Amino acid sequence: MSSIVCTNLSFSWPDGTPVFTGLAFTAGPGRTGLVAPNGAGKSTLLRLVSGELAPASGTVTVDGVLGYLRQTLPLTGSLTVADALEIAPAVRALAAIEAGDASEEHFGAVGADWDIEERAHAVLDRLGLGGIALDRPLGTLSGGEVVSLGLAAQLLKRPDVLLLDEPTNNLDRDARRRLAAVLDDFAGCLLLVSHDRELLDRMDRIAALEPAGVAVHGGDFASYEAARRAAREVAERNLRGAEQDLKREKRELQQARERAARRASAGARSNADIPRIVRGTLQRRAQESAGRADGVHTQRVGAARARVAEADRALRAGPSLALSLPDTAVPAGRTVFRGSGLRVRSLFADVDLTIRGPERIALTGANGAGKSTLLRVIGGLLEPSAGSARLADGRAAYLSQRLDLLDPSLGTRANLAAFAPRLPVTDAMHLLARFLFADERANVPVGALSGGERLRATLLCVLCAEPAPHLLLLDEPTNNLDLTSIEQLVSALAAYRGAFVVVSHDERVLAEIGLTRRVRLADGSLTEE
Repeated sequence: MSSIVCTNLSFSWPDGTPVFTGLAFTAGPGRTGLVAPNGAGKSTLLRLVSGELAPASGTVTVDGVLGYLRQTLPLTGSLTVADALEIAPAVRALAAIEAGDASEEHFGAVGADWDIEERAHAVLDRLGLGGIALDRPLGTLSGGEVVSLGLAAQLLKRPDVLLLDEPTNNLDRDARRRLAAVLDDFAGCLLLVSHDRELLDRMDRIAALEPAGVAVHGGDFASYEAARRAAREVAERNLRGAEQDLKREKRELQQARERAARRASAGARSNADIPRIVRGTLQRRAQESAGRADGVHTQRVGAARARVAEADRALRAGPSLALSLPDTAVPAGRTVFRGSGLRVRSLFADVDLTIRGPERIALTGANGAGKSTLLRVIGGLLEPSAGSARLADGRAAYLSQRLDLLDPSLGTRANLAAFAPRLPVTDAMHLLARFLFADERANVPVGALSGGERLRATLLCVLCAEPAPHLLLLDEPTNNLDLTSIEQLVSALAAYRGAFVVVSHDERVLAEIGLTRRVRLADGSLTEE
């Protein structure tokens, strides 16, 4: 039976920062969605299950053949499609054998995979990549095509256990539908990390990674959220009840003290004629009785305070991203960018685009259509092979889909200093804290951060760079963000006063950010939707 079993699992980073302590988790056949805020350890848990990381203590047992789609995949370099599919040695050996070289080495490389090319093309076709040659360089593929290619590589292994880390990143609508169909047909043990609500709603169970461990909820994400809302309502009622109990106990304590004071005063007057030694005994007994009563009420107040604190902890959410985009208002009608007759290689030709402030434009199109390339042309990061591109005034802030803008060897604090060298230290500290990089977390090298944390770090540096941007170019900005941070990003974009162009395959996000235009890049041309 395909399964994952984690027993008493502990893991810390080399600097001693703990991630898990004594974690216990089991996933059997079926589809399990793993959810938690950014930086909680979702990707780390998948890396531990895959064997890419070793736990400090505890055990991980995987029953069956494992497939693991990482969050970060190779996008450039000399690798080919066959390399990404992990079949290049077998493909080369088959070609050599067909050419007449019958060496034992080639037969060993092929093994039992004589039909590997046919199987590879069948899987690629299922994922919408049927027209891609096995010798095509990865650098010529879009981010979405590379993600689909990574999934194809895992499916070729015929896995019993499948780990998927943010598999919808950069995928267009058609690719997401194909992914959903693949997961619906998967009969083994699936463990999915995703911020995609539609995909999470296809899960059989939701596993929430929390500080106390993993809490498993039977059902899809919608039912998990409903259960959380119900639990929160109960916690709110408990908090209100605990606060009322505390007020009552305080009131009763004060009343008991006032009664004790009145009795002591009355006793002193009535005992005036009693011998001193007897009077002292009576006073001492009265004080002891009042002290016991006071102690009982004080304990009750302490217990009530504890109940309030416990109810408050049950309600208290984890840290959330506090986004504030630059206040760079662009007057209505002012031209921010003008492109005419733009041509870039074979991707598109004679594209015309004018952006006026404060327009909010969604750039849509299928994977591989050239959306990311057009954003780079608009931002002045890529010269078109023909035509003119002019960024009229101000500056474009470009958030790359590949999160490759920051120095991975430096921390977020140092990267921010490079992007905004005149920013006062106190302001920088406040910004870092608002983006959840407080204290030493701000010094962790960007290359060691989780995908969501890298995106937050890139957002911070791009949006706070000097000079402030008049035009935001956002390429899949919600990739790797947890659901709470997505909501906050949407709110910030909805309130932004400048112009922006956003590439996103998340229709829910596009519907909530107040778009003024939608343009579609398809078959080499740009059209209004």
